[in-house]
Amino acid sequence: MHKFMTLALSGLVLAGCGTVTRGTSENVEVYYDPPKTKVTTDIGYTCDISPCSLKVSRKKEFTVKAELAGYKPQTVEVKSKTAPGGAAGLAGNVLIGGVIGAGVDLASGATLNHYPNPVLIEMVPVNPGNPSTPRGDLSEIKKKLADKEKARQAAMTR
Repeated sequence: MHKFMTLALSGLVLAGCGTVTRGTSENVEVYYDPPKTKVTTDIGYTCDISPCSLKVSRKKEFTVKAELAGYKPQTVEVKSKTAPGGAAGLAGNVLIGGVIGAGVDLASGATLNHYPNPVLIEMVPVNPGNPSTPRGDLSEIKKKLADKEKARQAAMTR
């Protein structure tokens, strides 16, 4: 019985440590259309193909810029906020007495997620009547993402 209790307590301590379970970085997905759009960030990343995945420190907030001749430039601010899983891990640290673990999670950013994630950029033509600059269209991607989220929600309710 003692071994079981020790194992269970160890599992709770590790599960509560977001730095261990979630890591200090996160992949931010960027989808854009039309494909030839130039996508850059103010933290030095560029996207050459849609979608692209940017591995970013959970604490790092940044800006995504999209430009393409004949289209209005777009800017998306990507922020960080406390994630439900991050808050649960922090609460687990506090409840179990892991003040040091809670401090590490807060300092490392392990309790945070980026939003929006994914970043969706549909370029808007300067001249909507020009057939050579069609409006960006991510409707198929949006549907796939919505279906994926719906399946995730359904799995959580089971």
